[in-house]
Amino acid sequence: MVNSIAQEWDHITVEKNVEGKTATITLDRPEKMNTLSFIARSHLSQIFDILNNDDDVKVILIKGAGEKAFTSGGDIAQFMERHPVELSELHVNVAAPERSPKPVIAQLQGYTFGVGLEIALACDFRIAADNTLLALPEINIGMIPGSGGSQRVTKIAGIGRAKDMILRGRRVPAHEAHDWGLITEVTSPEKLEEEINKIVKDLTSKSPMTLKVLKRVLNTAQDSSLSTGMEIEGFAYGMLRSTEDFNEGVQAFGNKEKPKFKGK
Repeated sequence: MVNSIAQEWDHITVEKNVEGKTATITLDRPEKMNTLSFIARSHLSQIFDILNNDDDVKVILIKGAGEKAFTSGGDIAQFMERHPVELSELHVNVAAPERSPKPVIAQLQGYTFGVGLEIALACDFRIAADNTLLALPEINIGMIPGSGGSQRVTKIAGIGRAKDMILRGRRVPAHEAHDWGLITEVTSPEKLEEEINKIVKDLTSKSPMTLKVLKRVLNTAQDSSLSTGMEIEGFAYGMLRSTEDFNEGVQAFGNKEKPKFKGK
């Protein structure tokens, strides 16, 4: 059963598939390449807050309407209408997928520019059709990426590739972006949903509690030293020892059965 979450968002729709244990966020402005307004960015953060607290949702998918773009970026004209302080805080809303305790998959096709790429980079998985183009083109209008783009590209792909891409405003094709580590997997447009469904099936078979803890460990430890990261990992490992899901996993393994995790 697929249900729409009945609330008005600015060119964003949300559907929940109870049987599939997923929620799909669609950037829904295809006539304008799914460009995002400033209000839409705040709505995105609010949507994640709702889904994060929905026990029926195990995995969140975010995609763009149509086949031409995930999103071609933000509404440029609105930049001149906003206070500098507000602009300096845009990254908080765009980072909502990273803050989510649940796995988040970005389904990419066509133009994935500006804030679109920044949202995708905040997700855990980026599955792209081979016609996807990635870019942070803000340099072309005398601006820089403002919602994590320059920092996440640098951390994932390295400073040399980040400079090549961002200082030139260069469009990076899907296969090259995959080689850089910016994209998790590249496939044909026809097989895009099929590949994503495989990942969703893998994720929904796992313990929700363990996924939540592991995502937190990975995100927190990435900016730490190796020794600090190992301490964080070790603490989480010990804590999970007391969960019902771990007990279920051990028993199922011994009985050669599939575990039935409940997130406890």
